[in-house]
Amino acid sequence: MSAVASAAPRHGILLTLAYDGSRFSGFAPQNNGVTVAGVLRGAIRQMDPSVGTLRVASRTDAGVHARAQIVSFDTELQIESRGWLLGLSAFLPPEVAVQRVARVAAGFNPSQEAHAKTYHYWILRGTIRDPFLAGKAWRVHDRLDLAAMQREAEQLLGTHDFSAFRGAADRRENAVRTISRAELSELPESPRCLRFAIRGDRFLYNMVRIIVGTLVDVGRGRVEPGSFARAFASKERTDLGMTAPPDGLYLDRVELEDWGHSEWPNQF
Repeated sequence: MSAVASAAPRHGILLTLAYDGSRFSGFAPQNNGVTVAGVLRGAIRQMDPSVGTLRVASRTDAGVHARAQIVSFDTELQIESRGWLLGLSAFLPPEVAVQRVARVAAGFNPSQEAHAKTYHYWILRGTIRDPFLAGKAWRVHDRLDLAAMQREAEQLLGTHDFSAFRGAADRRENAVRTISRAELSELPESPRCLRFAIRGDRFLYNMVRIIVGTLVDVGRGRVEPGSFARAFASKERTDLGMTAPPDGLYLDRVELEDWGHSEWPNQF
């Protein structure tokens, strides 16, 4: 497919992206390591070499997956949304797929437009491996008390100071976040699997993985129930459990104020 640059003013392109993060060193560009942003930018520049910065809703870590990551960039090319989707698909590796394309204003920033995000975390129970979930779920050998885990998860609901729920690299001064969903469920189609769903207005670095690790430690009796309440009060990371591995974490949904126009496909 060929495209000819025009003198038209720059406009924004909004992508909804799905990827298997197993082999990537996270989303954000790095000098060493293959990243989602790196392969995506490479594909975009096959169509428009002038594209610069990619703006993203959430910088997922190494090994973390996404079902609906949101990315935007600016271009002058007058390519319709369908053309962008089909063109990028030809240049992306199998682990990365564009699900939807729309047009937005130049400079559109998904991280500023997002008013809520939902993450899912998958836990595989038992000592037996599942080759279809390798790198896609955290395999926990211990027996888990699901009722205790759900009671603990309910403490997350509402607005709290999550200072204790972040990795050391997170230096943000404001750690107050609002959680509107925190739910653990067994999957009928996969009885050995648990899925933890959490929806919030914003998240800190490693916040979901620390929450899940603590829930599992409560479920297997390594951490006393009430740990979340203690951590809200103390703001100390030591009141919580382990940090869960990245394998089971998925950015499942980003809720935007503006989803753009001229989208393709127009039902998604």
